[in-house]
Amino acid sequence: HVQLVESGGGSVQAGGSLRLSCAFSGYIYSRYCMGWFRQAPEKEREGVASINMDGSTSYTDSVRGRFTISYDNAKNILFLQMDSLKVEDSAVYYCAAGSVGGLVASAFPYWGLGTQVTVS
Repeated sequence: HVQLVESGGGSVQAGGSLRLSCAFSGYIYSRYCMGWFRQAPEKEREGVASINMDGSTSYTDSVRGRFTISYDNAKNILFLQMDSLKVEDSAVYYCAAGSVGGLVASAFPYWGLGTQVTVS
């Protein structure tokens, strides 16, 4: 049984920082990639950042240089450090896991329930 639980969301002023965490449990035979996605009201879910088990990362252009994805292998926790937050970063942020890398939501079969980030 695969479970992902996000935490760390909240409200912050523009220019501030938040760190999201995603605790992962369960077994994926060929776990390869974990990622963060976000969905704002009336918008499609978009890939924010992903990390492969070899440590390689991908970022969407709008967050590159401001967000950092990392993974603690020993504790099975995925992080997203978000700095210089902008109003347009407001969304529900989801943690996802799968066997294929990249930022395409359909490639990730396992999802958390999300955590709200509000930037004002």
